[in-house]
Amino acid sequence: MNVEVVKSKLHNVSVTGANLNYIGSITIDEDLMDAANILTHEKVQVVNNTNGERFETYVIKGERGSGEICLNGAAARKVAVGDVVIIITYASMPYEEAKAHEPVFVFPDTATNKLID
Repeated sequence: MNVEVVKSKLHNVSVTGANLNYIGSITIDEDLMDAANILTHEKVQVVNNTNGERFETYVIKGERGSGEICLNGAAARKVAVGDVVIIITYASMPYEEAKAHEPVFVFPDTATNKLID
């Protein structure tokens, strides 16, 4: 039996852009992606702490060090610039492996989306 568990989380990052005229996805600063072990094109859940919206999309790589968190396409309607969101990835694994799994939680500076040393 496999179970789905949290793989990683970017906790409380601020939305820096919302681009409705794009084919879809969320653009994330590559530094944040690396810190949270998020892959390009990986499915993520976005939880908007500001308005309560929850939705899924996929990731595209943003400029390293930019602090960019930009929702693209239809997802842009679910956020406003400045909203605070949580970005969560999940993994499916055997039950016994899941019991020992430790997710990666990243807590960047919410004002800048930069990693805190």
